[in-house]
Amino acid sequence: MFTCSEEHLKYLKKIKRKKYLIIVGRISIAGIFIFLWELFSQLGMINTFLFSSPSRILSTFISLFQQGNLLKHVEITLFEVFLSFLFTSVIGLFIATILWSNEILAKLIDPYITILNSLPKVALGPLIIIWVGARIHSIIFMAIMISIFVTILTIYQGFISVNANLILMLKCFGANRWQIFRKIIFPSNLMVIISSLKINVSMSLIGVIMGELLVSKRGLGYLIMYGSQVFQIDLVITSVCILGIISYFMYYLLNLLESYFNHHINL
Repeated sequence: MFTCSEEHLKYLKKIKRKKYLIIVGRISIAGIFIFLWELFSQLGMINTFLFSSPSRILSTFISLFQQGNLLKHVEITLFEVFLSFLFTSVIGLFIATILWSNEILAKLIDPYITILNSLPKVALGPLIIIWVGARIHSIIFMAIMISIFVTILTIYQGFISVNANLILMLKCFGANRWQIFRKIIFPSNLMVIISSLKINVSMSLIGVIMGELLVSKRGLGYLIMYGSQVFQIDLVITSVCILGIISYFMYYLLNLLESYFNHHINL
């Protein structure tokens, strides 16, 4: 029967303690911030009309939930983010693979991808509405435009950074391009792909909200725009807080995926 040494047990306890300290530290930072925010609001040290307060945000959240509007807006935004995230991830991985497989094509297209990535997509919003129409398609298209080029560049850089000696060894054994990709390039870049997915989540969320600000009559972006137009700052900040919670849970799920692959890779 396998038993751990005393030193190894101490090391595992140290790792576990460190993990708990990080979790407690994160919760403490959030708790202290919320406490001070509410305290300063109650003491009149900050203007609650401009900055709201945790109690007013909670009241607005409950009001939206009781009216039946909250879940409807959250569902719309989540659906748009999911579609944008899915399309961007698949298309980005596909284009990065094509660029890796054709060096000449990659060198031809690389400057254009960089230029397109640097363009202010939000400024192109009116054009996107004209091209695609003022509906959900334009929101998803906006989100894809914002995140696709970062995804392509991140994954492609990971592909071309693989150890050239490993590729040369497989070529010596007669492996073709597809076999090299399947046996070395893709497995070696699983963590890079997951990292790009983490970036993609936040960028897709940003793109969807920007699209909803422009054309939508539903979703959290619409609530933010409506709240700012009628000076309901509580509604604006409540929507932003909900977006933060959604972003955290998406990031957490991708962290679980990363931990799963890390565990199996290290076995």
